[in-house]
Amino acid sequence: MASHASPRVAECLRHAHALGMARVDAQTLLLFAMARPLHDRAWLLANDTEPLTEAQQNNWAQALQRRLQGEPVAYITGSKDFFGLTLQVDARVLDPRPDTEILVEWALELLTAHQTARVLDLGTGSGAVALALQHQRPATLVTAVDASADALAVASANAQRLNLPVLCVLSHWMDAVPGPFDLIVSNPPYVAEGDPHLTALTHEPLSALTSGADGLDDIRQIIVQAPSRLTAGGWLLLEHGWDQAAPVQALLREAGFTQVQSRRDLGGIERCTGAVMPK
Repeated sequence: MASHASPRVAECLRHAHALGMARVDAQTLLLFAMARPLHDRAWLLANDTEPLTEAQQNNWAQALQRRLQGEPVAYITGSKDFFGLTLQVDARVLDPRPDTEILVEWALELLTAHQTARVLDLGTGSGAVALALQHQRPATLVTAVDASADALAVASANAQRLNLPVLCVLSHWMDAVPGPFDLIVSNPPYVAEGDPHLTALTHEPLSALTSGADGLDDIRQIIVQAPSRLTAGGWLLLEHGWDQAAPVQALLREAGFTQVQSRRDLGGIERCTGAVMPK
């Protein structure tokens, strides 16, 4: 973009739209390029004739290019909002999905505000679930684990920045955390290896996405380990793929869990399945 004809806010957004970019993505990236607060979309509407400086044009061009190559907006801006918290995220962790808020909502129903429950978040990534639970239920004792030291560094930094006392532990699932826990939650890898959707997720860490031929290897391991880590009457909640509720329910029943049930996401898909460790 030549500096003698500085593009204006509205032109930039029209250009992004013409390239097929979602409106909210374009608005967020333009705010980022202009060093404005990422929530300030109203400012763009009120200042649609505002010209971009040369530096802002360069930022915008780079952000646009990265997004068009499939990189998540959260990686470009370095942050993502999740359950009322602004998390710092990058390519070391998965981009937190809105669907995962269903898992948090279910967990919060099980945790009363004044209960000092012991909660374990498995495969914490950016720390999204663990930090949301700690923020909403300050009396709980939340432990977050990940097998990736890189991911755990992101979660630890988020906990520190948000001043939330989540304990971060390097562990392959429950190997390094003996328990007992009153509630175990996890958004584990659940995509089948060879799934065609993986081609659209090349910017995200593959180890956090795939789990064997049917996508259920990690969920199987969690279900095997959970009974020795849960208190009697404790819950295990698992996020999973759109077509995995039935097999996950079957695995939980086989392992002796009771009250096996699933919850639907905003699109009506059974997204989380949970069950109770019998007393």
